Amino acid sequence: MGMGRYQWYIWGLCGLGYFLDLLWAHAFGLISPVMQREMGIDDTQLGRLFTVVNAGLTVGALVWGVLVDMIGRKWAFNGTVFITSVFGLCMAIPSSYAGLLVLVAFTGFGIGGNIPIDTTIALEFLPQKNRFLLALLSIFQPIGVVVCSGIAYGFIPKYSCATDLPSCKAKDLTPGAECCSKKDNMGWRYLLYTLGAISLFIFIMRFLVFTFQESPKYLLSKGKDEEALKVLQKIAKTNNKPLNLTIEDFRALDNTEALLSPTSTTSGDDRLRGRAIPNALSLRQKTKREIKRIGILFKTRHDARVTILVWLIYAFDYWGFSVAGAFLPIILARKGLEHKVGYAKTYRNFVIIYMPGIVGVSLGALMVKVPRVGRRVSMIFSSALMATSFFLFAAVNTEAANVGLSVMEYFFQSMFNSVLYGWTPEAFPASVRGTASGMASCWGRLFSIFSPLIAAKLLAINLNGPLFLAGAGTFVAFLGVIGLPDNVMKGNEI
Repeated sequence: MGMGRYQWYIWGLCGLGYFLDLLWAHAFGLISPVMQREMGIDDTQLGRLFTVVNAGLTVGALVWGVLVDMIGRKWAFNGTVFITSVFGLCMAIPSSYAGLLVLVAFTGFGIGGNIPIDTTIALEFLPQKNRFLLALLSIFQPIGVVVCSGIAYGFIPKYSCATDLPSCKAKDLTPGAECCSKKDNMGWRYLLYTLGAISLFIFIMRFLVFTFQESPKYLLSKGKDEEALKVLQKIAKTNNKPLNLTIEDFRALDNTEALLSPTSTTSGDDRLRGRAIPNALSLRQKTKREIKRIGILFKTRHDARVTILVWLIYAFDYWGFSVAGAFLPIILARKGLEHKVGYAKTYRNFVIIYMPGIVGVSLGALMVKVPRVGRRVSMIFSSALMATSFFLFAAVNTEAANVGLSVMEYFFQSMFNSVLYGWTPEAFPASVRGTASGMASCWGRLFSIFSPLIAAKLLAINLNGPLFLAGAGTFVAFLGVIGLPDNVMKGNEI
């Protein structure tokens, strides 16, 4: 069918899911220095914020990643953004730290499904010659970070307490003494309100403005052949192109995919038709069928190796960048105070630091197409330099070096993740594509739950402790990439 208007709509809307992913994830690191001052919490308690959000992201990645293969792409595509917008708007309301954490968890649950769902949907609608756009989806992530940093720069320095004021909730506060109260520290709340409004706008775009058609491959996997054909006809109409494709052609295409997929060991008819779940089965029987379907990921030693290494890479990649996203703003703010750099300049520096990430994603997408480079070399190169930047950052402490090494870390983080996210669903057959991507993301989110707790304890001991922790995790991800088989790094060519 080619790359028509509908495919571009899908790519753009999936990109907005990527945009929301880091728009929100980055916000928690940006609000933490000023929120911590108002709430009167120590570094160890602050670590709970990042643990809670990552717990929500973990559950979201697992639940939505499985649901997208059970209930379909359409409801999952809209449901994640709806939940994010509702709880995101409410997040700025609580005055207590406990109340904030509850809303953070639910917001994280919504955000957690974006990457596995949007990558799966984009893969199933993009033609082979345009698969480089999968990696380019990640360009929306640094854009989200830059937008979040820009909004924070506009609100937080202007509407925050002075850095020398104690919290009004401090137990040792002298009665009548000036302190940091909610009404004097609204900047971080204005940021959250704005992000919630942006999320709501994207939900309206997806649900009301755009008419999403269920994935034909998903419909075929459930034995709904006629519905799949109708969807193809609607897409062709949107693209103003004639449809010269029959159900038999589509099945033949998927049989070809089954032969070429590095992890597939069954035929297309077996996966998409013979194992389709009859509507007459009970929920319990359907669940058993779904669990059995996941066994495809471990059917051979080769398949198991790929699956385990992908999960390992995600786990320690998320370990590294979740610690970085949570604690780099705190470390930069505190190092900035050592060099007499105020909040205004610090938050301006955040915009400077994260802008090159857009170039990093673009470079990652281009490197995939370069002969003798491709996915493997791109991922090895970027993960190695990402790990190196953390250790260098811990070794120096000048204003210029702090900004420069932060730029280096985020540049190679963006490059690595753009290739990783775009390649992952290509390594698995269509029937378990969403589940495999979702579970990989889930492992990453799971490691992101306890890594901030460790980082918070290290921060209380030494300012550079979280940097060493992030660098070590990223180095393990680098080793995982080296261990992947060469053939699977070529991806699924259909």
